[in-house]
Amino acid sequence: MSEKSPLVLTIDFGTQSLRTALFNKKGECEGIVKRKYDPPYFSKEKGYAEQDPDFYYKNLVECLKELVKSNKDKLDRIIGSTISTFRDSSVQLDKEMKPVRDSILWLDQRMAKAKERIPLTYRALFRLVGMGDTIKLNRSRTMAHWIKENEPEVWSKVDKYVNISTYLTYKLTGQLVDSAANLTGHYPINFKSRKWYGEKALKGCIFGIPKRMLFELKQPGEVIGNISSEICKETGLPEGIKLYASGSDKACETLGLGALDKSIGAISYGTASTIEVSNQKYHEPEPFLPAYPAATKGWYNMEVQVYRGYWMLSWFSKNFASELIDESKIQSMAVEELLNKNLSKIPPGSDGLVLQPYWGPGLRRPLAKGGIIGFSDIHTREHLYRAIIEGIGYALKEGLESIEHSQRHKVKELRISGGGSQSDAICQITADIFGLPVSRVQTYETTSLGEAISVFTAAGEFNNIQEAMEAMSHKTDTFSPNEVAHQQYEELYRKVYLKMFPRLKHVYRHLNKFTKRY
Repeated sequence: MSEKSPLVLTIDFGTQSLRTALFNKKGECEGIVKRKYDPPYFSKEKGYAEQDPDFYYKNLVECLKELVKSNKDKLDRIIGSTISTFRDSSVQLDKEMKPVRDSILWLDQRMAKAKERIPLTYRALFRLVGMGDTIKLNRSRTMAHWIKENEPEVWSKVDKYVNISTYLTYKLTGQLVDSAANLTGHYPINFKSRKWYGEKALKGCIFGIPKRMLFELKQPGEVIGNISSEICKETGLPEGIKLYASGSDKACETLGLGALDKSIGAISYGTASTIEVSNQKYHEPEPFLPAYPAATKGWYNMEVQVYRGYWMLSWFSKNFASELIDESKIQSMAVEELLNKNLSKIPPGSDGLVLQPYWGPGLRRPLAKGGIIGFSDIHTREHLYRAIIEGIGYALKEGLESIEHSQRHKVKELRISGGGSQSDAICQITADIFGLPVSRVQTYETTSLGEAISVFTAAGEFNNIQEAMEAMSHKTDTFSPNEVAHQQYEELYRKVYLKMFPRLKHVYRHLNKFTKRY
């Protein structure tokens, strides 16, 4: 690249850490600063997950200062910036645009009673089409309802109800504006039209958020504003940098993988694990589950999520492999990396141990719980660890089949990102479960790469998004499925995994009633 070749400043807020980076038009990262949150969240009660919204902003300022300090000779090449965050984490603001309470994060497990009534006709319609439980879960998981019920004095102070991305955009630009592609979660947005629902709309009324509390929406690629002079003075950034609307973390990740094609599936093995397929037509990936706006205008991401996903590997390490912590520190690696080294010692199918990874509620099966069957005396800790990875793979495979049915088109290859993608063994397991080639791209920072692709396209540095992806996202390693292992997985998937939920759904319903009583 020439000295004056343009750069994009990317800001990527993950659940566990923050990244600020500078990317060029070849998809190369010319500078990056990573910062782990300490702590990522706190729990006032069991199952709670909260954080001060300004905590993220303070971390951003420190990251930007460090990035500026180590890349002073590159700052005049920055042509634009964008911000991407984790999803479905609301911030409540008063009339002075100050948070009135800590943000309740997407990981939080609390449930509202959602006693606020919706019209009787609407309730009847939801029951008629089989959406009763799904709507009940959506309302219970909407933190607006929980705050109204449990903190009415706080709710009385709320003037604006925004996503964490909206608040951080406001802190950067002074504009209470957000990308329509950032609002995956419990907000009254029509994802197909990328506009707010009216207050009397059938689907809009379930969230209980008055329209007066909402904010302006921009479409991906549009300019939100400039990074403020105050931020520039505090961090050392040059003034006049435009902030563009892009998309949420998963949307940008899919773009970074170059997976803007209905023949390519994008898997994210992150805290929440997802499979996404992009399409220019709006198709719902599962019944009652919307497609989300992509990080580029005119496209939608059909997504199926395993709610707690690779968080389960951290949960497993903490509860069943704590003695490996000292060894992991000596070798300067995560406990999961040590466990991944032993994955190949366990055969495909974990000697008949099959796990259903419903460690959190899903829209399609709101009452489901996690399940593990097939235990015997031959099974070890390593079997259970591999069964978790395989179970997440089965769940995503089921999601992909639903997506393929909806779009009436088969996916021919997979691209993979997230922490799990750094393991060759996990990539191979994924290829074997799906029976499809699985590829990685040149960087693990795929969300940041996707942000850069979005901005370079919006700024006119490329003629279109396809040209930008071809120039910036490059496949490296590809894992081809082992046919013998694939057939073993197919047998367990078809004859065991897919039969687990239908046989257990009534048991799950009783378990939900039991756990609410005690």
